Amino acid sequence: MKILGPDHFSDYEMIDSGNYKKLERFGSFILSRPEPQAVWDTQLPEKEWDKRLHAEFVRDKANPEKGVWSLKDSMKEQWFVKYKFNSLNLKFRLGLSSFKHVGLFPEQAPNWNYIYEKVSQMKTPKPKVLNLFAYTGGASIAARAAGAEVVHVDSVKQVISWARENMEASELTDVRWVVEDALKFVKREVKRGNKYNGIILDPPAYGRGPDGERWIIEEHLNEILKLCAELLDPQEHFYILNLYAIGFSAVIVETLIHRIYGDVKNLEIGELVVEDSFHKKLPLSIYGRFSNI
Repeated sequence: MKILGPDHFSDYEMIDSGNYKKLERFGSFILSRPEPQAVWDTQLPEKEWDKRLHAEFVRDKANPEKGVWSLKDSMKEQWFVKYKFNSLNLKFRLGLSSFKHVGLFPEQAPNWNYIYEKVSQMKTPKPKVLNLFAYTGGASIAARAAGAEVVHVDSVKQVISWARENMEASELTDVRWVVEDALKFVKREVKRGNKYNGIILDPPAYGRGPDGERWIIEEHLNEILKLCAELLDPQEHFYILNLYAIGFSAVIVETLIHRIYGDVKNLEIGELVVEDSFHKKLPLSIYGRFSNI
């Protein structure tokens, strides 16, 4: 099993973690956010965290899924960070959401690199890449930067608009934006007989489609993976499955891939982690990926 982290990301670092929270720097700003898997003690005392902070997310006691940000005067509501790896140059607009997110998952950087590399190596003219549950589009714009024709699917219109901002900030164009339930979209693509050279799935544990469709990962993951197997171009392809859902393991990802896709080439199974400045490794997601390139 591989353990990967966001190297080459000078605009991001996790300074400290522990006591169910993490202290992170995004560009010039330092944020404190809840993190249920940071079960150890922090290295820095609480006063040191408070002294460094520009913003802290405080959960709503009545609705723990939401909360508010406590801001210092110098904190901006929106700002930009850059990511560079070899010839891949991306730029992201960040913002403070009521769900503690800022519009970016830095641990995904190894997957951006992988996508860019695989698309760049393809012999297929204008390879097609499908990004499902695509959020603010880090994977989409990495594929587009390498020359792919990208279909970006998410059920939230505001998130699609955010992803478009990231594309434009990265000086890219022509991603196809689709506001739709991912499972419904995939079923339609199978009926149409469409094929993709790259498929990326990053499903949430729970979600809602634009028309109220319910997504529950335990109920729907196996189905959507089987449908995606019909969409994957057998001649030249890469595939990434990323899961944040607590309760799923790397063994489950490996078993699903083998059961649905068979004995695939170049299979990697592992965890995406961020290591803080005191060398504490925080696991944030599990992934499976393969390619025949």
